[in-house]
Amino acid sequence: MEHILEILHNIWYGLDVDGLQYGLGPMAIAGIVQAGGSILGGLFGGGAARKAEEAARRERMRLENKLNNLEKNRQAIINPYEGVENLSDLAEDLSGQMSNPYANLGVATQAAEIQIEEADISLANTLDTLQATGASAGGATALAQAALQSKKQVSANIEQQEAQNEKLRVQGEQQLQSQKIAEQQRLQGIQMSEGQRIQSAEAAGKQFVFGTREQREVAEMDRVATQLSGAEARQQQAAADRTSAMTTAIGGIVSGVSSFAEGGGFKKESDRRIKKNIKLIAKSKSGLNIYAFEYIDKIFGEGVWQGVMSDEVSSNAVIKNFAGEFDGVDYSKIDVEFKQLSL
Repeated sequence: MEHILEILHNIWYGLDVDGLQYGLGPMAIAGIVQAGGSILGGLFGGGAARKAEEAARRERMRLENKLNNLEKNRQAIINPYEGVENLSDLAEDLSGQMSNPYANLGVATQAAEIQIEEADISLANTLDTLQATGASAGGATALAQAALQSKKQVSANIEQQEAQNEKLRVQGEQQLQSQKIAEQQRLQGIQMSEGQRIQSAEAAGKQFVFGTREQREVAEMDRVATQLSGAEARQQQAAADRTSAMTTAIGGIVSGVSSFAEGGGFKKESDRRIKKNIKLIAKSKSGLNIYAFEYIDKIFGEGVWQGVMSDEVSSNAVIKNFAGEFDGVDYSKIDVEFKQLSL
């Protein structure tokens, strides 16, 4: 801790060597502090923004995958009229139970036969009476004609019954056909109405199920899409925050470097009297001699350095009495880079 405090003291107040004080000026140190603070602020701010950006990116990817899965697993479009069952077989054909009530009508021949027999008996009795009384042949002929006329009447009566029966049979057949047609029409009506009812019910049910499920799936996709938009916005904001933090850091560094330069940060001890092992190694574009050298006192730096001699540069770049009685050079005003070549 004492060593650290000593280093900070020397940086701020400079080193006292042989009664001479060397060190950076307050503005240069303030520039270093400002740049360091900007760097730290940029690092911390950029790190937090980067973490937020990464978290938002992972959330965005998760929501994108979820939305893709929802879209891939959406229900297929259905045909609501597919697979409709037909219940028309519940209707029974009743036409086989119908019959013609006049189909088997008979002729009432028994009464006619009795009437013929009675006419024959009456005729026989009459003949017997005529024979017993000795009546003439004319009476017998008249009686035979009367019997024949009676049989003709019986025959005509039978024909009338047969004609009436045929008429009734035809009427019955017509009624039967009408009833069969009516029954077939009734069955067809049941088949059609029942089929339509089933198809309508099945279609309405499938449409209801499909519509309800579609509404839920679309609502879920909308919700995930909204969350995804939020995650994308958070990621973009985090990226903007990170860029802002880096921009702030860079601005602070530039400002700090400027303060550092104004405070002597780019000004180095370049008096020939504090150097040794001086060797000319090159010339700058403006014609300045570039030397490799070492500092006599290690407080100025250890190892071999590259630079110029203060007595060889223009006066506007020379800083008189920069380190006590020794001059310095503002390297920001010349085209030579001051740097360490080796330790």
